[in-house]
Amino acid sequence: MNNSFGNIFRLTTFGESHGEAIGGIIDGCPSGHKIDLNIITYEMNRRKPGQSKIVTQRKEDDYVEFLSGIFEGKTTGTPIGFIIKNKDHKSKDYNHLKKSYRPSHADFVYEEKYGHRDYRGGGRSSARETACRVVAGAIAKQIINNIKIFAYTSSIGKVSLLDDDIIENFSKIEERIVRCPDKNTSEKMISEIKKARKNGDTLGGVVKCIIKNVPVGLGEPVFNKLHSELGRAMLSINAVKGFEYGSGFEGTKMKGSEHNDIIKKDQTTITNHSGGIQGGISNGMDIYFNIAFKPVATIMRDQKTINSKGEESIIKGKGRHDPCVVPRAIPIVEAMAAMVILDYYLINKTKQI
Repeated sequence: MNNSFGNIFRLTTFGESHGEAIGGIIDGCPSGHKIDLNIITYEMNRRKPGQSKIVTQRKEDDYVEFLSGIFEGKTTGTPIGFIIKNKDHKSKDYNHLKKSYRPSHADFVYEEKYGHRDYRGGGRSSARETACRVVAGAIAKQIINNIKIFAYTSSIGKVSLLDDDIIENFSKIEERIVRCPDKNTSEKMISEIKKARKNGDTLGGVVKCIIKNVPVGLGEPVFNKLHSELGRAMLSINAVKGFEYGSGFEGTKMKGSEHNDIIKKDQTTITNHSGGIQGGISNGMDIYFNIAFKPVATIMRDQKTINSKGEESIIKGKGRHDPCVVPRAIPIVEAMAAMVILDYYLINKTKQI
């Protein structure tokens, strides 16, 4: 199994949703950088379960215990090891999954591939693993602190935020439990999530991410393009079904004369249909992209499925689950973006004479 992400700044994670703990090892973190543990706690609180009435009510404090790599508040350049204890795991909620496969989950393919699986909350395939990514992302953000990363909820189900409603009002994102910066749109989204939960159903949505102050030159021209690595990072997040950057699919409706970003004397561009990346390399403009999240696969309704004997059966929705993962996915998206940007910044440093 591939449990690592990154080239120089590299995260390896371990643990299962209902095991004793999850954790990780960060290799390649530069030495001598001050690390504010309060910032890491803040980021973890943005992702953790039980934070509002529209997310799973599993109660985890998600306290991060660092084992190595940070001394007297600074990185030492050695591997940063950390663990996060699992406290509120109710494994009995998943006994009915021991010999049955949840539709649209990893249960069936995991067992077919490995011959054995941890059925408690999805085990290794659970989104609980993403807490480790938020730790690494919180550290990466502090090292590239001049680069700012903002993610927010752009749509939930059929409720969408209009571009005119944000006007880069990023300070409002954390004021809404759904993490949409516009109050009216947020209330509509919350209402839709509550409705879906009441009906035993779930919703998907879209997260938009904007990265500001990225220097020119990050990324490679062929196989390791910056946007391809950002895409790989985002598509590795649980429930993600799509990634588009810059003008994306809407760009296909434009003519070249409309789509081309004209370069000005100050080396910025009049438009930014390229999404801050040209030829796989950052051009200094804002990088922006959208990530599509599917509806949560576990619904509180009976569903047809098969068991480990290949027999048709009925599976019941049980346990504590998000009716929509999008609000809690915001810090995960930012964390993965921060890891990619730091990693490519360090790659660039190795090529400077």
